[in-house]
Amino acid sequence: MTGDMLTIFSEFLGTMILILLGDGVVAAVSLKKSKAEGAGWVAITMGWGAGVAMAVYISGFMGPAHLNPAVTLGMAMIGNLEWSMVIPFIIAQVAGAIVGAVLVWLTYLAHFRETTDQGAILGTFATAPEIYDTVSNVMSEVIGTFVLVFGIMAFGQNSFTDGLNPLVVGVLILSIGLSLGGSTGYAINPARDLGPRIAHAFLPLKNKGGSDWGYSWIPVVAPMLGAALAALLYMVII
Repeated sequence: MTGDMLTIFSEFLGTMILILLGDGVVAAVSLKKSKAEGAGWVAITMGWGAGVAMAVYISGFMGPAHLNPAVTLGMAMIGNLEWSMVIPFIIAQVAGAIVGAVLVWLTYLAHFRETTDQGAILGTFATAPEIYDTVSNVMSEVIGTFVLVFGIMAFGQNSFTDGLNPLVVGVLILSIGLSLGGSTGYAINPARDLGPRIAHAFLPLKNKGGSDWGYSWIPVVAPMLGAALAALLYMVII
């Protein structure tokens, strides 16, 4: 592969792994007759934090491992990524998220058949707020993504032992999930929500309901706004 193609592929592969492990832990906790059924929110946040770290380790040797359109936007705004790469990165990220969600479905195929709770099924793919309130939901996603993107930018100003950075990002995701994720499920990543929601819409899930498209714009738009605010503050400071 050429350099650009390899970098774009790394975004696809990394986001696929991210969703496979992240949505995988949600499926493990939420679906019937799973060994992890009922393990709870702490297990989910720990699984997502570890999943992010592993996805970055797996794909990071090929590219910057953004794995998130919001991070890609922020990095382009501060000059760490050419603007011409933004759209290819986002397309690769969303495509990787769709494939990752399909792999979760295949992994838990029998458990999806046993689960009748439509909310639990959708929740293994996409996020949803505990209380539907547009302003509150948008603010939650903006704040969570601001912390994520500004945190990643700040990490770039620190010196870590070689290979430690992905683990630190995973801890940041864990912290956001535990502290800020209780309202909307902390999408903080448009690809993480949109890709699996698309997969939910077309997969032949036995007991699925709607894909909640009325809410779907919030975990896409709000994280991009949070990332832009983080990048603006970073540019002012630096």
